[in-house]
Amino acid sequence: MASAAPTEPTPAIAQDILGAMRQVLGTPNGMIPLHEPEFAGNEWAYVKECIDTGWVSSVGSYVNRIEGDLADFTGASHAIATANGTAALHICLLLAGVEPGDEVLLPTLTFIATANAVSYIQATPHFVDSEARTLGVDAESLDAHLREVAEVSGDRCVNRRTGATIRALVVMHAFGHPCDLDALAEVAARWKIVLVEDAAESLGSYYKGRHTGNVGRIAALSFNGNKVMTTGGGGAILTNDPELGRHAKHLTTTARVPHRWNFIHDEVGYNYRLPNLNAALGCAQLERVPGMIERKRKLADRYAAAFAEVPGVRFLVEPAQCVSNYWLNTIVLDPAQADAHEAVLGVLNDADYMSRPLWTLMHRLPMYAACPRADVSVAEGLAAAVINLPSSPKLAD
Repeated sequence: MASAAPTEPTPAIAQDILGAMRQVLGTPNGMIPLHEPEFAGNEWAYVKECIDTGWVSSVGSYVNRIEGDLADFTGASHAIATANGTAALHICLLLAGVEPGDEVLLPTLTFIATANAVSYIQATPHFVDSEARTLGVDAESLDAHLREVAEVSGDRCVNRRTGATIRALVVMHAFGHPCDLDALAEVAARWKIVLVEDAAESLGSYYKGRHTGNVGRIAALSFNGNKVMTTGGGGAILTNDPELGRHAKHLTTTARVPHRWNFIHDEVGYNYRLPNLNAALGCAQLERVPGMIERKRKLADRYAAAFAEVPGVRFLVEPAQCVSNYWLNTIVLDPAQADAHEAVLGVLNDADYMSRPLWTLMHRLPMYAACPRADVSVAEGLAAAVINLPSSPKLAD
């Protein structure tokens, strides 16, 4: 009989990381999810009210309430609830002036919704690099890339290589850690580019005392089932520009002109309104967000302490002058340990600690492989090093 193929030995670092996980979370009795929702407040009461009254669709008191509550929570002047975070980002880009044929700068290290929203407008994603400190767009390398490929012509930035207008820069706050917004806003202003924040993962995160979503001209949030708070599906647009806020609400309600009975629409709109049923769930969740984030930060402190004792691993901490929601706790392997990345993921998942790598980098996906891009070598290194760990608030209890 043929002998079985030899089994690769488990790298020592995988066992060290497994030991740190046991120190923080104990030995699992079944798979520990990456992030699961928690319903322990008024969720059932508010949702039941919608069912009892019949106000379950896109009109209802909870839709208006969640918009006011989000504005109060984030400090933004206007919050517009949407069906999901991708819809919110789509509208953000439209209101940023992105047109078919334009290019939009965005990190290759992001979730696919960021790039897809650009494609919905028939614009072209133009991928840029991230920095290892925050995993957000690297302002210095972005500026260097623009000096190489672009020029300012009047009030617009033009890609000299393609002739296209570079209309917007979308920055993403990876796993809830704010990116360097001041530096990125300065680069965007100098190059006549509109700054948009993909704040889908950063509800409850603050950059120099301001909630994320308040530095860019407009921003998108997500309330998917795996986020800090959830509406089931859902998202929101944030802006401090009254006209953008008005227009965002109009576009997301099919651009219908208010009338007691007639259906009049004055531009192409979108059926992106968040249903009242989902908004009710979100209102109850938002009441509990401060407490959930407090517990998530306690969990992050435990992870940080445990991984401080593991050589070859860095626990990703909030940037200076920032407060992170630690949506997903994250470790980064040293470059010398990159070959162990898959082995670590295998060991952790086999031990019932659900763990995930970064999303596939956007420029590596077939539909985006031909898009313009900068040198993204830092992001490529991170893709071989980043691992997300279980991060549900209840794990701190």
